[in-house]
Amino acid sequence: MLAGAGLLVGVTAGPAQAAGVSYATRCVPPAASGLDPVEGTTEVQITAPATASVGDEVEVVWKFTQAASKNPDLIDLPADSVQPSGTLKAAGAQTADLAMQGPRENPAIPKGGAMVLSDMKGTLKLTAPGTVTLTPDAYSINAFSTDTKCAPTESVGQAATIEVTGSSATPTTTPSATPTATPSTTPSTTPSGTASTGPTGSASASPSDSGGQTDFTGKEVSVAYACKTPIGDKNATSPVQIDAKRNGGNFDLTVRFKKSVMDSPADIPADSVKPSMEVVLGGADKGTVHVEGPPNAQPIKSGDPIEVPDLTGTYKPGASGESTLAPGVLTVMALGTTTTCTPATSEVSLTLDTTRQEGGASGGGGSSSTSGGTSSGSTSTSGGLAETGSDSHGALRALGLVAGTVILLGGAVFTFLPRRHPH
Repeated sequence: MLAGAGLLVGVTAGPAQAAGVSYATRCVPPAASGLDPVEGTTEVQITAPATASVGDEVEVVWKFTQAASKNPDLIDLPADSVQPSGTLKAAGAQTADLAMQGPRENPAIPKGGAMVLSDMKGTLKLTAPGTVTLTPDAYSINAFSTDTKCAPTESVGQAATIEVTGSSATPTTTPSATPTATPSTTPSTTPSGTASTGPTGSASASPSDSGGQTDFTGKEVSVAYACKTPIGDKNATSPVQIDAKRNGGNFDLTVRFKKSVMDSPADIPADSVKPSMEVVLGGADKGTVHVEGPPNAQPIKSGDPIEVPDLTGTYKPGASGESTLAPGVLTVMALGTTTTCTPATSEVSLTLDTTRQEGGASGGGGSSSTSGGTSSGSTSTSGGLAETGSDSHGALRALGLVAGTVILLGGAVFTFLPRRHPH
């Protein structure tokens, strides 16, 4: 197969030639993912000069016309999130393993869509006269710092040849090959750990000193979550606190995940992770209040800490009386996936004296009319799922926000897990 034209390096190199080859391939995801290998067919086109001279440095281009696997039916892969690297074997007049790499450039790839990989390039210095054959070999697919390793399962035919003329002063059979870029060597395993929590807090006011109080601090409660993720169920325990600020007859709420700090094992693009929660009302009032956090404004580099942002929203009371607020269902949208975490029990963090507002929450039929503003912290008990780490810290094992965020790429998977926060 001859088609197209390629770039070449070296004054005496001849016109470029392109030839294709296909071969059976086995792609193996990171061991930590627990996913099965993928069997498929790789189709490659290699472009190189047809003729060149000893001493020339020639550029070789590896073009994927078909990768061995498709994008699984889980998520849409974002644009510019996939990077290939591989090895091209030179044989004949000289032997070398030529390192190849492509840029992290790809269109958005839908669920179940064909993998689109960028062209890889490498530079080979010719050191001996004769025929040099070029044969594609193993390659890797890197996405968000995880590598899926793909290797031939059959003998691969040569994809291109270079006729080299001239003579070498010092013949050699194993010249060095100079790659255009260094292939990614980011470890494919997912780091894990735990985060620690601080001492339990208490509300800042009691019913006897409400007066003109406007700020109310909730009690830190330990919430055990059962999370539904794209790859299965996960349990998580995290300390959560709900604070309120009176705004007329309403309350501006802030839900804080206390010291939920994680190290990211992957590069995360900006505006790709957004959490929200339904705060559960009780006591005089009934229903839920929607609160949400902002998406990550800046990219997060692999190894940098991830902090759960404060979730905010407005509570408009639907009943008059003593109303309670407890952490509810947590939902996280991340890179096309949805993770839903449901508390094992509703642990009250904040109690407010409320006055019914027109168009407020569903209400529970409370009849007493009091001026809003009194708060009290409530006691809490374990949510029923086992915690890990130090008992004195109520450790965060795996927050649903990060434990359920999953990217799959031909078998490659990454998950975020928290790190232990030192005191």
